[in-house]
Amino acid sequence: MKYLAALILALCVTMGVQAAEPTLRVGVSMPSATHGWMANANYWANKAKSDWAGWDATVDIELKFSATSNQQASDIEDLVTKNVDALVVFPHDTSVTNVVEAAFNKGIYVVVLDRGVSKEGIYDIYITGDDYNYARKGMKYLIDALGGQGDVLLISGVPSPIDTIRTNAAKEIAAEYPGIRILDTQPGEWNRQRTLAVMENMLQKYPKIDGVFTADDDMMLGAMQAYRETGRSDIKSFVGGGALKGVVKEIMDDSNPLVKADCTYPPSVIATAISYAVFGARGEKLNPYIYQVRAMPSRIIVPAELITKENAADFYNPDTPF
Repeated sequence: MKYLAALILALCVTMGVQAAEPTLRVGVSMPSATHGWMANANYWANKAKSDWAGWDATVDIELKFSATSNQQASDIEDLVTKNVDALVVFPHDTSVTNVVEAAFNKGIYVVVLDRGVSKEGIYDIYITGDDYNYARKGMKYLIDALGGQGDVLLISGVPSPIDTIRTNAAKEIAAEYPGIRILDTQPGEWNRQRTLAVMENMLQKYPKIDGVFTADDDMMLGAMQAYRETGRSDIKSFVGGGALKGVVKEIMDDSNPLVKADCTYPPSVIATAISYAVFGARGEKLNPYIYQVRAMPSRIIVPAELITKENAADFYNPDTPF
């Protein structure tokens, strides 16, 4: 993320803002704050809108937050009818592929992120976190915490391309350790209450569980709540992801014996996507000091970093809602 922030700043500085430019209209469609990580993403979208209002009066950003994929499809169609110059879409799921394609075919500059669409070539830029290493690093930490031996639950998210990558990556590294057995894989839908219910069922089904991997902090907190309510003491470690500030604070303070690590998946990626949409729609080029590459990148992967007590302070952001 530091690299992306520096790149955006460099683009702003080297290319400048031309006061005479016509208004550039950017439409943003994303899920509403159904869980902590998405609430943080909503925060960053609003921050990007506010920041750009201060940076450049010729940039007009309209944000639309949807509760369902059907509502999101309608929101995207509405933005298209308003003749936006750029469209940023954080999909609920791949069901919005057709409306995204229709926008792209109209000549709108399209940036898609995270959960993605089911068809290639219908966007100008795709931005996502490094889901593969995000899951591998988290699961590897859990396995090491268990000493390479134990029974593990794997709680997945919402069916989507990124969830498939995460789930397969976690299973892949677990398979490298003969002493690790994945007891079960169940969807928690990146939702705390849903995962609490899933975990309650798993606790009844399995008398011994050594570790839980969720690749999402909201799901981890739901699973941990269900576990604590049973009064059991068999689980040694939980690993989530997404760096919710409460989780990062516990790691930083070393205050929760069950949570010692997390992985980054920056919700600020939506703000990065909005800025790239502005630059791309204006036909901006990369800094000339990036040799022989002038066009905007078509795929951007935000690296995943493992958070432990040693570096947790670097990832603690008290200003986000969660």
